[in-house]
Amino acid sequence: MNKVLILTDSTCDLTQEIINEYNIKVIPLHINFGEESFDDGVDIKLPELYERVESENVMPKTAASAPGEFIEFLEPYIEEGYDIFYVGIGGKLSTTYNSFQIAAEEFDEGRCYSVDGSNLSTGTGLLILKACKYRDSGMSAKEIKERLERRVPRVKSQFVVKSLDYLHKGGRCSSVVKILGGALRLRPMIVVREGKLKVGKKIIGLMKKAVGVMVDMFAKDLPNIDPEFVFITHTTECEQSVAEIDAKFKELGVYDKVKHVYETEAGCVIGSHCGPGTIGILYLMKDELEEEEFDDDKL
Repeated sequence: MNKVLILTDSTCDLTQEIINEYNIKVIPLHINFGEESFDDGVDIKLPELYERVESENVMPKTAASAPGEFIEFLEPYIEEGYDIFYVGIGGKLSTTYNSFQIAAEEFDEGRCYSVDGSNLSTGTGLLILKACKYRDSGMSAKEIKERLERRVPRVKSQFVVKSLDYLHKGGRCSSVVKILGGALRLRPMIVVREGKLKVGKKIIGLMKKAVGVMVDMFAKDLPNIDPEFVFITHTTECEQSVAEIDAKFKELGVYDKVKHVYETEAGCVIGSHCGPGTIGILYLMKDELEEEEFDDDKL
């Protein structure tokens, strides 16, 4: 059986320490300011992106990894005898997954496998780490695909957005809603379900209240979550929210019940869409998610 290489993309929002520890390979998506193009997490980091948005009053455009980039990246590993397993940003959220599938056709059948993770940020990261566990237990790339597909519907990702500015700039929020939302201090909770971004709850008040609502959702799920990994993932300017979640987690005994609780900062692709102050809790359920009703993907 061939060795297995686990591949993802820069939207996974895993720290470099986690990437190194689990021997994960990462291909970057791209951030474009006009004619200038940057590799996410390589040439530009989130604080730099926000500084540029504020100083130039211009929003970047994000771009998927192209099939040719995947081919160039994978070819040396294929030649070294690796089989490839890829899971990255969901196929309904980016064309990156399709790019990998096109690239995989350039190699012999049975060398490249993938799963549409139908998620983003560390929602994808949760699946990657499970794939690494399967690899380390001796599974083939094909077996990893078969096992991980059953995990995809169990990912639960939700983020509280502090300000509507970036949602408005990105076209997910109208000018009227932005103005009213600012006056009312609207803190929307954005969830990822069935591969799409949806508005989960519309919380009015301080950010502390919105974070508390998100923690309460997590607390309700806690008896039924997969106890191996939980992520607290955020953009910049989130120190207070992180501290509040940490305090709540200690009250709930999360650090005793979950083996690994990781705090990570979002990359530029994810952070460019939601803005500073955004924070999320992401985890896997033991069973598939129950059917939920949410608003559309725009406020």
